[in-house]
Amino acid sequence: MTALVQRYLDGILAEHAGVSQGALANYIPELACVDPTGFGLSVSSSDGYVYESGDADVQFTMQSISKPFTYALVLNQLGQDDVDARIGVEPSGEGFNKISVDQVTNMPKNPMINAGAIVACSLVPGRSVDDRFDLVREFYSACAGRSLDFDDDVYRSERASGSRNRGIAYLLDSFGALGADPDDALDLYIRQCSLKVTSTDLARMGSTLARGGLNPLTGRQVTDAAVVRRTLSVMVTCGMYDAAGEWVSAVGMPAKSGVGGGIVAVLPGQLGIGVYSPRIDDKGNSVRGMLVCRSLSQQLGLHFLTVSSEAHAAIRGVYNPRPGVRVYEVHGDLLFAGAEQVARTATRDCAEFDTAILDVSRLHTISEPARALLAGLSDDLQALNKRGLLVDPSGSVAPATAAYDDLVFATVEDALTAAGDQRS
Repeated sequence: MTALVQRYLDGILAEHAGVSQGALANYIPELACVDPTGFGLSVSSSDGYVYESGDADVQFTMQSISKPFTYALVLNQLGQDDVDARIGVEPSGEGFNKISVDQVTNMPKNPMINAGAIVACSLVPGRSVDDRFDLVREFYSACAGRSLDFDDDVYRSERASGSRNRGIAYLLDSFGALGADPDDALDLYIRQCSLKVTSTDLARMGSTLARGGLNPLTGRQVTDAAVVRRTLSVMVTCGMYDAAGEWVSAVGMPAKSGVGGGIVAVLPGQLGIGVYSPRIDDKGNSVRGMLVCRSLSQQLGLHFLTVSSEAHAAIRGVYNPRPGVRVYEVHGDLLFAGAEQVARTATRDCAEFDTAILDVSRLHTISEPARALLAGLSDDLQALNKRGLLVDPSGSVAPATAAYDDLVFATVEDALTAAGDQRS
């Protein structure tokens, strides 16, 4: 089953591999030195299983992908009221590096533009910039499930070329909007942008947000669900800057991009996605990364307004009616993420049974990608020298063809009879 999902991802990556539009972010000199052909995709399920395609192990700097995570950190440390008093949550409709604040409040409009991110950095508690950076780095690393490295060359390059951000910091200071010295706030901002990740790190960080702050790899509760809900809300409306409306319409997942070429996207309750391709458009978003996320959403049915049960609730029950036979009951509205976990659970457990019976009689709806995954489960189990039977009285999963006649049944009792006949 994992091979079928892998083919989906490899195919989506190959679909956009020839795209060469966009340019490297050469206004930070060190970013102009990276390989422009790098292209990686990673998807982490809500239970921590990761699929990788392309250059998923290539490290690159987070840049603005750091913004929602520092925002979550200060929400976690200070509480929503204190943070709301300093940073708004309204879309700006402006570029990420625009020198602007709200005309009435003199606050940044949201934490996803540079002005808001610099204020967020000024709110990170600590006696020194080093202390604050240690806290930021530890928080990011907890979300990723590993200790993240730091790119000193990018840090120095960004410090040397950061006149616009320096101007933003001093403008904010003149309005009394910062919670710390402007140079310290700016230095922390540049440091967080210079932390290195892979597309797999981003997928794991996304899955931590998808699970309400619980890292599914380590089991650590990094932050709480209320912080995640606020963070994802702002990512939906502001994470892709002045392309946010188009992104929500076409892709429909909370997301954040960075001029280093990365994108993190989150499907709450289900998936975290990380993409890397360093050529960016004039809005600061990875060109191929945007296309990949659009294809993932459309081909796998990942738009967050496609209403369904949470992926981990897809399996209603598992039981062994007799030795050698295991029944998996599936219910609700089944999309790609839920079907992937059902199928992977069955293949993972195959040492514990001879025959698996998948009961989909309680399904309400099922998407086409989910149907393809479940319809292929019998073949996957057969390759493992196991038998897979399907209880599908309404034909919601298996096509009505003779090839499935001995695999599909109207009731669990009929499937059990067939399993007994096979054993005898």
